[in-house]
Amino acid sequence: MDYPNTHHQDPGAPVRSGIPEHGRIPKYYAVKAHLAELVGELAEGQPLPTERDLALRYEVARDTVRQALRELLLEGRVRRQGRGTVAAGPKLEQPLALASYTEGVRRQGRRPGRNLIGLERFACPERLAPEVGVEPGEPVWHLERVLLADNERVGLESCYVAVERVPRLDVDFKPDSSFYAYLREECGTALGRAGERIETVLATPREALLIGTPPALPMLLMHRWSLDVAGRPLERVRMLFRGDRFSFTTQLNT
Repeated sequence: MDYPNTHHQDPGAPVRSGIPEHGRIPKYYAVKAHLAELVGELAEGQPLPTERDLALRYEVARDTVRQALRELLLEGRVRRQGRGTVAAGPKLEQPLALASYTEGVRRQGRRPGRNLIGLERFACPERLAPEVGVEPGEPVWHLERVLLADNERVGLESCYVAVERVPRLDVDFKPDSSFYAYLREECGTALGRAGERIETVLATPREALLIGTPPALPMLLMHRWSLDVAGRPLERVRMLFRGDRFSFTTQLNT
């Protein structure tokens, strides 16, 4: 099988598209390279040929085509639609900044949204207390929502905040709106700074069901600890993003 032309590849792509100098690579990877070129020529939502047609085109077994498609699926280049496979749109870029998910999605011309899973009030456990600025046993809220972009489920958000900071959260907060906008406009609380940690994980069975993804799909897990302008702990957030639909960006200065 011939390899795609890699002499004029896009910046940021693997060198020679991952093909080693000796040129010996698994058949599925060669098929994947061809499929990546094919997907690049398709508009979002346009279907790929069937697995049978692709196997005939590249003269390989259907299992080889299936493995190549599986990797493209995990990378977010394609997505399943019914019984077929279609080209996926570009990944959402979430800035590593003290801004809401809503703001980040809107900047890219997408429509943000959230579906409420639950809002509960409970006595704060000892380990969580310093992160939300309360004593153990004092009441805190747990707000859990599915993250949407153009009605597509792309993530899951869990937010913990002291009841004393937002006592009417269960009364006058709209679950599909920005929590940061609510803090600023309704509670007069301004965010000061935050710390974040990002890692790759697999979703739990419950999380995969809520987001609507296979349990084997890699996820990007973001932990955030936010402080208000006075330096007081404000919130503890755990956000799970689909690895095939999200990337994170930041700016570095000397």
